[in-house]
Amino acid sequence: MKVAILGAGAWGTALAVLLASKGIPTALWARRKEQAEALRASRENKDYLPGVALPAYLYPTADPEEALEGVELAVVALPSKALEETLRALPLAPWYLSATKGLFFKEGRLHTPSEVVEALTGRSVAALSGPNHAEEVARFLPTASVAAGPLELAKRVQELFSGPTFRVYTSQDRRGVELGGALKNILALAAGMVDGLRLGDNAKAALLTRGLREMVRFGTAQGGEEATFYGLSGLGDLLATAYSLHSRNRGAGERLVRGEALERLEDRGVVEGLYAVKALMAWRERTGLELPIAEAVYQVVYEGLDPLKALSALMAREPKAE
Repeated sequence: MKVAILGAGAWGTALAVLLASKGIPTALWARRKEQAEALRASRENKDYLPGVALPAYLYPTADPEEALEGVELAVVALPSKALEETLRALPLAPWYLSATKGLFFKEGRLHTPSEVVEALTGRSVAALSGPNHAEEVARFLPTASVAAGPLELAKRVQELFSGPTFRVYTSQDRRGVELGGALKNILALAAGMVDGLRLGDNAKAALLTRGLREMVRFGTAQGGEEATFYGLSGLGDLLATAYSLHSRNRGAGERLVRGEALERLEDRGVVEGLYAVKALMAWRERTGLELPIAEAVYQVVYEGLDPLKALSALMAREPKAE
């Protein structure tokens, strides 16, 4: 079996390392020719995953025809903002696995990455999500993830990716799994703001607990199963992203409240929460669903609201039962 990983950022590279280390021929497609050449020359992704050697079965290329020739599976590990434009220009694969975390607001509806891939390719699509920092996966530190989609497809992903340090569970709640993966990035931005303001452990725990409730309320209204949001792709991913020093979303929230400009927050890689919260607020304007924490994040990020004033507004909301 040959696999193509579409996207040579940290996550795409980590997944390629994981598969190639099992002896699976893996093409790692980079959008830039110079990046593919550098990966081949150094056998290391020095920009996004320094210190991790690329296994022998991993072949970097910038040629989409070469990357996708003869593959059975294409793993989409592209930033959400580049997903549609990039996929339209690539040859088709027999089936796809989406490893992108994000939200898209189109035609009055929120779409997940796998739904976008499905619409663009007409192929069967599964999704992979969980508490999986690329830096740890590529160094074979133990973790677990969820493969979601039609059962047969999810089981194929489980068999392909499972190993001594990467345990894969299956789910048929693809929408719920992906919604959890997108919403936790918004909450991680908020957690980073709490860290940046030095508001303490109590504040962060309260924020994430109420944020999880907000995630469940929204996610179930959008068709996800409640249990999914308490699993690896919901609560598990939220904990990893909201606390880890690896987390770009948590780090972006911290940097923002300490005075860094919005346009500089992605100098270390794409911050998916910035796009997810924008899509979510566009959807909210049409529906009116109450999402106080997500709305506060949006106001701080895009409307320049003082984060302490946003906190005061949350604390002053009408008292209610938990």
